[in-house]
Amino acid sequence: MIKQGNEITDQTVWLEMEEVDDGYLKVDRFVTRPGETWCVYGGNHSGIDRFVELFRRQNQAALSFRKLTIPADLGVVSFKDQQELFEQEVRNDESDFLDRIDPGTLAGEFLTNPEDNRALIDQFRLSGVLNSGYRQLSSGESRKLLILKAVTDGASHLLIENPYDGLDVVSCVEFDRIMALLVGRGINVLLVLSSRSDIPDWCSHLAWFDKGKLVGCGARAEIVRQIDGRANGDDWNQILENRENTAVADSVELVRLVNGQARYGDRIIFSNFDFSVDRDQHTLVTGPNGAGKSTLLALVTGDHPDCYTNELYLFGSRRGSGESIWQIKKEMGIVSPALHREHYIPGNSLQIVVSGFFDSIGLYCKPTEQQRELARSWLRVIGLSALEKTPFRNLGYGEQRLVLIARALIKTPKLLVLDEPTHGLDDANRANLLNFLELVVDKQISTIVYVSHRRDEFRDFFRQHISFDR
Repeated sequence: MIKQGNEITDQTVWLEMEEVDDGYLKVDRFVTRPGETWCVYGGNHSGIDRFVELFRRQNQAALSFRKLTIPADLGVVSFKDQQELFEQEVRNDESDFLDRIDPGTLAGEFLTNPEDNRALIDQFRLSGVLNSGYRQLSSGESRKLLILKAVTDGASHLLIENPYDGLDVVSCVEFDRIMALLVGRGINVLLVLSSRSDIPDWCSHLAWFDKGKLVGCGARAEIVRQIDGRANGDDWNQILENRENTAVADSVELVRLVNGQARYGDRIIFSNFDFSVDRDQHTLVTGPNGAGKSTLLALVTGDHPDCYTNELYLFGSRRGSGESIWQIKKEMGIVSPALHREHYIPGNSLQIVVSGFFDSIGLYCKPTEQQRELARSWLRVIGLSALEKTPFRNLGYGEQRLVLIARALIKTPKLLVLDEPTHGLDDANRANLLNFLELVVDKQISTIVYVSHRRDEFRDFFRQHISFDR
């Protein structure tokens, strides 16, 4: 155990915090014991991002505490871990120097003694991707891989941030079974969650953060009763009235893929696939992890190399007939885990939102004052006005996702391509986004293509449902 502050004599405690203050996050007392299964819940501005970061920077001078006890073998799995690994893989990518795509570090290479942990790998349903490069994994697959890495490295305590984001219904059930397996092995688990609906039944104890403070802590049922019933919402109507312009599609057919196919290396993702979206034909895409949902959207947005080899029509014109990628993306607003991973560039919140006008990752053109003011309006709507000048990379994961949603919606494009956009959002922000999309539909501003695993996001405005099988 790492003991900081007063020594702890109670050997039944595995995590203890007393009078902890990092300038925003304040915890009077928080204790977990072996045998208890804990979840920590809080919204996007509650302080739970700082809670996770606490375990990475507990030695910084800015942190004050009376007592802080953290296991030496604690494994932390968060979006930040995924992002840092992705950035490292991008830096090491040698595809430009090879006559093939460099897969990078294979998934199996992250695991210690994979042969000895074959049963656990099978439980995580990752056996089929061990020979795939890390960059080729879905967001859900990479998160599960990092949990496996921590366990095979010998961690007997796990802190996992929003593990259910990006998992389909079957994978969520399997994750719960895996957690039960780990707990049965004597591994202490603490989940950090942004959504009330993600709090699992197997959680015995719950901590609740709000506005930087630990406001509730105890038995799950009691704290859930305190949380339930809270609801708030934002009025999104004004932002639509003040938008710079309204995109009106000049063709009925927005997307058509004929006999489509896609692959990564030798792995065929799908083939013989027909797909089309007409104006106002709002489309829901569902299916298990790894079935090809994100790949399909990457074909549409031009972010997959097979977009040039397929018979693909966008906005009435065949892809590859002389148009630039910028001409295509001018008509689209995009939110996806892949786009989120790509945003490891410098830039503050305002600049990232404004960059949606230019479809760039980062801001390299001088925006008009009208564009800047509209971006500020979006920051007010998503509750991040105070963080206008904060570097994007210093925001919490949920805050980053809100900024990227504002970036996609700011130009009210013809086509909104939303690949699990509510990752990392709390219940209030998830409901607000979906309610806003209903306004977009009612005012016929954009046509929506939406990937989701969450049944509570299957709104009535979806007129087409594409279901993938593995």
